[in-house]
Amino acid sequence: MPRRKPTQRQHPQHPQRTYTLVHELLAHPTRPIPEPKRLHQLTVMWQALRSIETEPTPTRSDWRVVSDAVNLLETLVGMGEVTDASGLLPDAVEALASAARRHLQTQASIRLSGAGIHAVRAVLEDYACALTALPERTLVRCHRLTELRIANILAGKGQAHDIEVVDL
Repeated sequence: MPRRKPTQRQHPQHPQRTYTLVHELLAHPTRPIPEPKRLHQLTVMWQALRSIETEPTPTRSDWRVVSDAVNLLETLVGMGEVTDASGLLPDAVEALASAARRHLQTQASIRLSGAGIHAVRAVLEDYACALTALPERTLVRCHRLTELRIANILAGKGQAHDIEVVDL
């Protein structure tokens, strides 16, 4: 009787990563992300922000997409690949965290304040520029490091500047 391979179960504290070191090494070291992939990512990001700004009931998925983009830019700044040109990165992080906390406490729609919208929009514009300019390998590394940073925060190993992780 042939032996079956045991099924691999995902440990709850070790979620599946989007990118691995192999993905990073296979990514192109000098060319940007291919245009169709980049355009898709930017379209989804801007649609999610528009939904948070204007839709009667933006979804948790909308918040996650915008939050992911802000977290990715935060990682790129930490890597020294880009600068926070607007100076609004900490404000955008706080605005998204506040919107999530308010939503979880009151079940109200996920909304940003006026200043929060301004900060998040400026940060997303910086991220859009980074997607266009940086090599694919750098962006894959950024994704890996962001996922690792979030996992470390969830495991209680955050940095002094980390505020919190809000999971919607």
